[in-house]
Amino acid sequence: MSTHFVPENLPTHIQHFINGKFVDSINGATFDVLDPVTNKTYATAAAGQKEDIDAAVAAAREAFVNGPWPKMKPRERARILNKIADAVEAQESRLAEMETFDTGLPITQAKGQALRAAENFRFFADLIVAQFDDAMKVPGSQINYVNRKPIGVAGLITPWNTPFMLESWKLAPALATGNTVVLKPAEFTPLSASLWADIFTEAGVPAGVFNLVNGLGEEAGDALVKHPEVPLISFTGETTTGQTIFRNAAEHLKGLSMELGGKSPCVIFADADLDAAIDSALFGVFSLNGERCTAGSRILVERPVYDEFCERYAARAKTIVVGDPHDPKTQVGALVHPEHFKKVASYVEIGKTEGRLLAGGGRPEGLEEGNYIAPTVFADVAPDARIFQEEIFGPVVAITPFDTEAEALELANNTKYGLAAYIWTSDLTRAHNFAQNTEAGMVWLNSHNVRDLRTPFGGVKASGLGHEGGYRSIDFYTDQQAVHITLGKVHTPKFGTDDAAKVDG
Repeated sequence: MSTHFVPENLPTHIQHFINGKFVDSINGATFDVLDPVTNKTYATAAAGQKEDIDAAVAAAREAFVNGPWPKMKPRERARILNKIADAVEAQESRLAEMETFDTGLPITQAKGQALRAAENFRFFADLIVAQFDDAMKVPGSQINYVNRKPIGVAGLITPWNTPFMLESWKLAPALATGNTVVLKPAEFTPLSASLWADIFTEAGVPAGVFNLVNGLGEEAGDALVKHPEVPLISFTGETTTGQTIFRNAAEHLKGLSMELGGKSPCVIFADADLDAAIDSALFGVFSLNGERCTAGSRILVERPVYDEFCERYAARAKTIVVGDPHDPKTQVGALVHPEHFKKVASYVEIGKTEGRLLAGGGRPEGLEEGNYIAPTVFADVAPDARIFQEEIFGPVVAITPFDTEAEALELANNTKYGLAAYIWTSDLTRAHNFAQNTEAGMVWLNSHNVRDLRTPFGGVKASGLGHEGGYRSIDFYTDQQAVHITLGKVHTPKFGTDDAAKVDG
């Protein structure tokens, strides 16, 4: 096997970034960071505790109250956001190498994530310059206008799948709208997050506007969620963690935006373009190592094409290239961490009792080390099976037949989740009606997940709370204050006088 690629200038210790400076935890705590190909520790990271979060929030609060950032004109902030995007694009290759090394994502897919991160900053730079607020008039009587204001310190908690891109998704709108931030990246993947500090500083982001605290969810994340001076929490991650955050945010009535788990259906009708559907359904669950919240991990196929679909899909799944994430030929790399590998491997074993194994089923031959699982396909999976109902978050797919459109809709909606759905049919009327009756925050017709940044992103049911994306992100990160101006004489009942009895209505 080829020598495992290690990026140049890899840090051996990853620090927090608070008030413009790299610092260790106040109590000196650290945790180990593993490389998923060898599962060896390549670095330690500062493990943030409550006192580190307190220091970061204090810096962010000071930068918000007394610093220039919230008071800058939108164009000034937009210029800095565009410099950030330029810097991300300029080091795209290095970012991709580090992301691949840290997460196990194939290098070709990591490169796309860096460019998407840059585009998030450009998009919100454009949006805040073009932003205008509503005004409502009653001629001769009243004008009402909406004054948008940044809210304060935003707490951003991000996951380990495509971490750099998902961090940009929160950082860009939070900063664009004039808030200051404390970012708590996932403990499995702190490497690429550590790059933001220098990128922001060189772009001209003032000290204290961006703060980064590494650490475990139950320590650093918990302290951030409970901090009384953090009015906003944006979280992407697993549903049970989201429920904990919801409970802990209640005391201070925080604004919450949560994009949680998914078990998205990919529904294939007999009249679909089967070649395109197979391409898309393969990419939709096996790209990003299957570690994607919007994965179409339940494939529902109409009976007349079911056998052909299963046979062709499984044959293709067996030829997917699994291997070293840094090899450009690799299509599925190593899962992020041994803990996650164990979880996905246990679902593969459960699947062998719940469905007919058509491809994969465990570790690929020749890859004895590292967190590798072959693309795994189960057919004839019953709707109450665990692999049909539970989020696996790996390269594992369940295929189930259906006979009628009504049955397909029932199967599509038959989980606690409701993030995405994918529908394949050439019948336009059916496509729209089925899409609108599907319990999902986002639906793609005859396509995998190709998203316009202007559209709302979010789920229903156990898949989330609120939406981000486009103006929905601006709405989340700002307060909309209504200001009322009277233009004419106002009739006011005169309490405490004889005229008080003349109150209208």
